[in-house]
Amino acid sequence: MTAPADVLAAAAARGWTLGVAESLTGGMVSAALVDVPGASAVLRGAVVAYATDLKASLLDVDAGLLAARGAVDPDVALAMADGVRRAVRSDVGLATTGVAGPDPQDGHPPGLVYVAVATPEGRHVRRIDVDGDRPAVRARALAGVLDLALEACGGTPQWRAAH
Repeated sequence: MTAPADVLAAAAARGWTLGVAESLTGGMVSAALVDVPGASAVLRGAVVAYATDLKASLLDVDAGLLAARGAVDPDVALAMADGVRRAVRSDVGLATTGVAGPDPQDGHPPGLVYVAVATPEGRHVRRIDVDGDRPAVRARALAGVLDLALEACGGTPQWRAAH
């Protein structure tokens, strides 16, 4: 897994600040970043929008999109990343959404995760399919959004550097 310190360092090297929008990870991403000494120089804030209606009211995700597709959707993940950038006035927005399980949500199986990152240079989304229990799904979502964030900030994730 990409270390949170690597994400913070890559963003700092670009002069960028971070904001985090979390659903299924429920604060894990922001907690992992805050654990790094000096994180306050880069991390502006986070929004845990666990309930679907909060994605619309706090992150400005289109209510029509949420009604049509539900919260577990690549476009919703991108909209969350965009929304947190606006909400906390950051350069970069990270977002997680998915189904942690054990039950399906909106017709989607447990283990389906979307992570997204929006930067001044572009928007990126990645689907992750996890075969595991609720803690495994949430941990993989954390790892996935950190990997994507590092890539979007110009770094190389540890898993890729090893191969």
